[in-house]
Parts: sequence; structure tokens; C-alpha cells
Amino acid sequence: MKILIIENEIYLAQSIATKLGEQGHVCEMCTSTKDAIRSSDYDVVLLSTNINGQDFLPVIDTFKNSIVILMVSYISNDTVSKPLAAGAKDYILKPFMIEELVRKIDHYQDYEKLKRRNVAYEKYLHHTFINAKHDQNITSIELPLFISSSFMKYADAFAFEYAQTKDMPLHFISLSDAKSLNEIASIPQNVLLYIIDYQVLKKSEQKTFCDLIASKQAIIASSDKIEDVEFPVINIKNENNVFDKGEILPIEDYVKFIVLNYQDKYPDTELSKKLGISRKSLWEKRKKYDIVKKK
Repeated sequence: MKILIIENEIYLAQSIATKLGEQGHVCEMCTSTKDAIRSSDYDVVLLSTNINGQDFLPVIDTFKNSIVILMVSYISNDTVSKPLAAGAKDYILKPFMIEELVRKIDHYQDYEKLKRRNVAYEKYLHHTFINAKHDQNITSIELPLFISSSFMKYADAFAFEYAQTKDMPLHFISLSDAKSLNEIASIPQNVLLYIIDYQVLKKSEQKTFCDLIASKQAIIASSDKIEDVEFPVINIKNENNVFDKGEILPIEDYVKFIVLNYQDKYPDTELSKKLGISRKSLWEKRKKYDIVKKK
């Protein structure tokens, strides 16, 4: 990283620069705030608040996109409180160990990376879910909640919208993972669990699972019909626009979609032929997906 050290004690500035340089950082030094604000091209700014007669606020404003860490000899309103309120990230009390300074730099560097990554994820999710609409009133829904949808994108959109609306941290788990139940048990109750692939559980496992999530803040999604649970269940239907925006369904979801929407338009012989399966397989698909053909 490129680091600017603003310090009028030359020996101290050189010592810090040498030690940070040994760890691969590129350091530059200056002794006044006026010299410092001539450039803003730094990842980290180490700002000494012991420089008499200097105004620190223009420095903090100039480097508002950098990590500004105050180096202070004593804590006061002028040396710590005001600069932090103006946008400085943290402070370190002189004398300090270089390892502690590096720890602070690494911490805030990781924090800034996570912030940028989170912004990118939010933009991507907004783009992905822009057409995944539902008619549920999220504010009145109680958890745990089960969602049945033949297209998981709609269940995903609901879970992420719920987390954002309720301002809750979201933890994603797939029941296809062999360790998923242990993971669920370890998650605190103030975290929203979004659990998918409920359909993979055997009947004998479903009771254990329901007991496990009874006290959790959880949204559970299944691509199959959900029965025999004591919790609220909502069905998000989207068959009419499932192919919007060039989406590609898994084969099983595609077959289910075709059977649901075209079984009343074609006889079984022609429908099974179009799907490339036998009439017996078509019957087995109906049984698997709990699809009843109207007579």
C-alpha cells in the first residue's frame, strides 16, 4: 500500500516508514498539513495531531477516501474526538508498537474491501431479482416460514428482501450439505437463516429439522410442495414468466413447468413425446411433483 506519514518529528516518521517499508509498503513523509493536501493518492494516511498550529480537518477531508489513522500523544476533543467526527477512521496513542499500527491498518483495509464488495453484491442482487416479484406483505410475516416455488430465484429474492427490510444479517445454508444441520444449530437466534433444498430431506429427517428451526429466525425454501409442517407456508407462483430475461431452468424444474402448464393442452402420449420421456416416466413425474391432472 501507499502510505503518507504526516509527522513533524522526523526521527519518528523515519522509524515508522522504515518498519512499514520492511513489510512491503511504500511510504512518503511530510511535516505539515499544507504539504500533505497537495496530493490525495494514498491508501493510508498516518496523521500526527501533535503538530502545533496545524488544521487537521482539511487533511481529513482531502483523504476522505483513504484510511486516516491519528497518531496522538494524549486524548482530547481536539486531538481525537473532532478528527474522528470529521472522518478519520481510528487513532493510536504514542508511543506505540509498530505491530499494533499494522494491525489497525490491516483491519481497516479489510473493512474497506468488504464495503466495496458488499456494494457490488447489492447491485448484482438488485439486477438479478428485478423481475422476481411477489405479493407478500413482508412486515407482517412471522418466522420460521416455508416457501414453495418451482423457481428458486423467487424464493431467493423474497429471503434477501426480507433480510434488507428487517435489517437482519443473513446466513445461507443448503440442506444438500451433509453438515447443514450442525451449522443451523450453531447460528445465533438474531441471525436470519435462509435454508434451501428442503425437498432433499427424507420424511424421517423432516421432523428433526422442524424441531431444530422452531426457535430460529428462518426462511426455508423448497422446489416441491410442502406438507405436514406446523409453520406458515407460502407458495410463490411464477409459471407465466419463468423464462423471462433468458433464464435457464434445471431439467427437473423444466419438466415440472411443462407438465403443469401443458398437460391440459396435450394428451399424455404427445406430451411425453415432446418431453422425450415415456408415458410411465410422465406418470412418475406427476407422482413425484404431486401434480394432479384434471379430468
